[in-house]
Amino acid sequence: MIKSPAAVPRGRRLRLPAADAATPAASPSAYVDETYVSAYADGMEPALQIAEGAASDDPDVGLRAVAALRALAERLELLQVQRARELGWSWQDIASRLGVTKQTVHRKYGRRTGGR
Repeated sequence: MIKSPAAVPRGRRLRLPAADAATPAASPSAYVDETYVSAYADGMEPALQIAEGAASDDPDVGLRAVAALRALAERLELLQVQRARELGWSWQDIASRLGVTKQTVHRKYGRRTGGR
């Protein structure tokens, strides 16, 4: 019986049997052999793990997590700037929300968003 994600303790995943449990695979494949049900939205879990890693006592883990968070923040910023431009926001409106000058945001994203 498959449990619902709400029934899974926080931070744990259920391991479900392969589709055909009667014939076990001869060797592991490059394809999905098992099914997992996540307690959280699957896209959110890695971000939470990265954030937890940033607070690690191990500098190697912490610094790698900080770099990953920086890359994530950059990608999210680009997506939101693109969306704002599609909706007709001015560079000044975007810049004020990001806490930078309009010249800075235009220099960083002007070519990427294809806009003046």
